[in-house]
Amino acid sequence: MNPVTTDYEVVIGLEVHAQLLTRSKMFCSCPTTFGARPNSQTCPVCQGMPGVLPVVNRRAVEFGIRTALAFNCRVNARCRFARKHYYYPDMPKNYQISQYEEPLAEDGVLEIDLEGARRAIGIQRLHLEEDVGKLLHEGTLESAQAGVPLMETVSRPELRSPEEAAAYLRAFREVLVYLGVCDGNMEEGSLRCDANISLRPRGSTPLGTKVEIKNLNSFRNVERALKFEVVRQTAALAMSEHIVQETRLWDADREVTRSMRSKEYAHDYRYFPEPDLVPLHIDRRWVEEIRTELPELPRTRRQRFVDQYGLSVSTSDILTHHAPLADYFEATVADFADAKAVSNWILSESLRALAVGDERAIARAVPPRNLAGLLRLIADGTISGKIAKDVFLRMLASGEDAPTIVGREGLTQVADETVLGGIVDSVMAANPKAIEDFKRGKTVAKKSLVGQVMKATGGKANPALVDRLLEDKLSKIQL
Repeated sequence: MNPVTTDYEVVIGLEVHAQLLTRSKMFCSCPTTFGARPNSQTCPVCQGMPGVLPVVNRRAVEFGIRTALAFNCRVNARCRFARKHYYYPDMPKNYQISQYEEPLAEDGVLEIDLEGARRAIGIQRLHLEEDVGKLLHEGTLESAQAGVPLMETVSRPELRSPEEAAAYLRAFREVLVYLGVCDGNMEEGSLRCDANISLRPRGSTPLGTKVEIKNLNSFRNVERALKFEVVRQTAALAMSEHIVQETRLWDADREVTRSMRSKEYAHDYRYFPEPDLVPLHIDRRWVEEIRTELPELPRTRRQRFVDQYGLSVSTSDILTHHAPLADYFEATVADFADAKAVSNWILSESLRALAVGDERAIARAVPPRNLAGLLRLIADGTISGKIAKDVFLRMLASGEDAPTIVGREGLTQVADETVLGGIVDSVMAANPKAIEDFKRGKTVAKKSLVGQVMKATGGKANPALVDRLLEDKLSKIQL
């Protein structure tokens, strides 16, 4: 199905939910360990027992402020928690503590890149709440691990395509992971989003009827679910059908959305100020202290890699996608100044050899100083690039540095012109057919001779010197 429509404009807004990397829950001291035994991380507070009182998690507020500042939001001097009633089985106390009229922060922006174009998408609000639980029916066991600190960030309805929505979510996740406030693991549900989409006739101002797609947990699902909705709503409007304001779920197996329930309004939740929590007054000095501790964000770092190290945009994009990888690159460059050689090695050898999702594993296996030492041996001609790849694998397996391995194994490159000249002569004498082929214009014969020399030296010959010696000797034969 083609999601492109010429008669209608697509209007999309995302509500991104991020579980914060705190050790305890939002309003109690219960741990937040993922995958723990059902019902093992609960207490009277998160179970909603009579007479208990919640206490706000200061670290969660700090993470919320950190994120708000990264998105250039206005951190409100005062914010307040509200009680949101909803009688669902995923909240054991039958209400959720959230923020409604007085959120933590408002009016921010997130820049996205798509197909070479840059757009700034407005962020309407950022607020804190406790996450709901999830029922897992296994015999008689049920899990009610509700209460994990959750940060909800609501974009303005300024996204104009499913592709833009996916790009927004990618950029959003990247910032949160850089900040260290969320692990961004969408498979485990620590980052997910609700997508709101409507269509309106092109050129018109009023928004169309909004449909919400609930709990999308991957970039692919966000894009595909929204594409399906564009097609579904376009077809309905073309038939003069009424679009129902509702909440829908994405069926990834069938690749369709299906109706879940009619869309709730704010009054359906019967919000009122949380009676057990006083309003929060945010100290401006605390906000400024958090601002000074913000890391360099991915977009800024990406451009700096281009400007400072002369890397291509695509290389910089890969290196800065994960902060640990970018840190590893810069730590190596600090010890070996050829930034392009470092980046080429990391992208072509390090990532391929490890084949893991945790970039920190690279630094653990081959510390930056060890990689710098290996690249230094290549640069000064001690070992060839081919030998270096073998040395690198040994470094991964043993944890030793390159000079130790090269010295013990006798892997030093043969770069003595007299020694190599004799080996080249022997190889040429043993391969008369290759010589004849070269005379007849078959240049590939020279490559064969280079290979024979490398084989004769166990791969230790300096390839550039071998090539030059062969070129010189072959030209004299032709004369």
